[in-house]
Amino acid sequence: MDGQTLESLADMICGDGQDYPLRRTGSELTRFFQNVGFSNFVHDGSTRKWWTLRVLQQLSRNNLRAVVLRLADPREYRGNRAQISHAVKKLNEILTIEGLNVELDGVKPQIKEITADFSPAEEEVELKALPPPDFLKLSIEPILGEILSDRWNQAQRCLDSAACLAAIILMGSMLEGMILAVLQRFPREANTSKAAPLDPQTGKVKYFAEWSLSDMINVAHDVGWLDLDVKKFSHALREFRNLIHPYQQMALKTFPDKDTCDISWLVVQAAANDLALKLR
Repeated sequence: MDGQTLESLADMICGDGQDYPLRRTGSELTRFFQNVGFSNFVHDGSTRKWWTLRVLQQLSRNNLRAVVLRLADPREYRGNRAQISHAVKKLNEILTIEGLNVELDGVKPQIKEITADFSPAEEEVELKALPPPDFLKLSIEPILGEILSDRWNQAQRCLDSAACLAAIILMGSMLEGMILAVLQRFPREANTSKAAPLDPQTGKVKYFAEWSLSDMINVAHDVGWLDLDVKKFSHALREFRNLIHPYQQMALKTFPDKDTCDISWLVVQAAANDLALKLR
C-alpha cells in the first residue's frame, strides 16, 4: 500500500480525534495487533502514531489486509453499531484510492476489489428562466404559432393565479405542440431516427398523429433537437401532464403545487429554446 494510505491507517488505529470511532492507548495498541494475530508487536512507550506506522510498514500486503479486517470487525467495537458503521465508512474513505472496499457480511468483514474513479463529476445542469421564443416568427405553420403563443400566455396566467394543475396540463400540451411543429418541419429526420415508433403490424414508422408524447421527446433528443437534460426533465413533465385524467391523479394521489409548476415552467422554457434553434 502507498505510504500515505499506511499513515491514514495508523491514524485510524490510534483513533485520536472525532474522525475515528475508537481511541487506543499504548497497551490497547498492543492488544489490537495481538487480536490480529501479531504477538511480537509490543508498544514501547514511543509516540503512538509513529510506532503504529512502523509496525504497518513491516507487514506484507496479506498481513495488512488482516489489519484492515480487524479494524472493521464488530468485535473490536463490542457490537456498538454507531462505531461499527463509522469504522467501515472511514476505512472505505482510506482504501478507495487503493481499489479496495470493506463490507460486512452479517458480522464478518470482507475486502473486495473495486475500480476507483476519481474523474471529475459532471456538473449538474441548472435550468434557468428564459424568455419565450417568438412563435409567430418561427418557420412553422402560422396557425400553430398562434396556438402556441396563446397557450404560453394562458399558462402564465394560470401560474399567476396559482391554478397549478391547469398550468401543468397546458405546459404539457405546449411541449407536445412545440415538438410536433419541428416534426412537421423536418419529417425525414424524425422518421429515420432509431427512436421513431414502429407499427407492430407493418414494421413501418407510425404516422405523427399516432406518436405519443414520450415518442416525440425521445426522437427529439435522438436527432439532436433537445439536450439530454431537457429530455429527462421533459419526461417528468409528461408524467405530470397525464394528471389530466382524474383516475390517474386519484391513483397517484398527486396534487401539483407552486414548486411543481415553477420547475415545469423552466422545463417548457428550456425545451422551447432548444427547439427554436432548429426552427429559425
